[in-house]
Amino acid sequence: MTKKKTSDNCSSDIDLLNKEKTKDNVQPPSKYKVVYHNDDFTPMNLVTVSLVHFFRLDTVSAQQITVAVHEKGKGVAQGELSKEIAETKCMRVVQFFREQGYPLLATFEPEE
Repeated sequence: MTKKKTSDNCSSDIDLLNKEKTKDNVQPPSKYKVVYHNDDFTPMNLVTVSLVHFFRLDTVSAQQITVAVHEKGKGVAQGELSKEIAETKCMRVVQFFREQGYPLLATFEPEE
């Protein structure tokens, strides 16, 4: 291995060949949640069915989320998802409700 010649004008003590000393600070990807929003038209039992089907929840958990959506105006269907998966689930849920003729809105939001 040959050493690179450096000019005498350069007084830098940085070793450009040893880049392993600096460690990249990589952040984990953000997590997202899917949120159902209440409306006055979508039947509660259909909301429960969609939670069981799309999010693989048991009936009791799905009913609890449905009640939260109804009483609080919104409820978290699922969290800890990548952005792409959360977005895809939202699109599928909204498409399902539109095909049934209901305006239920599902959105995805960053976890706090």
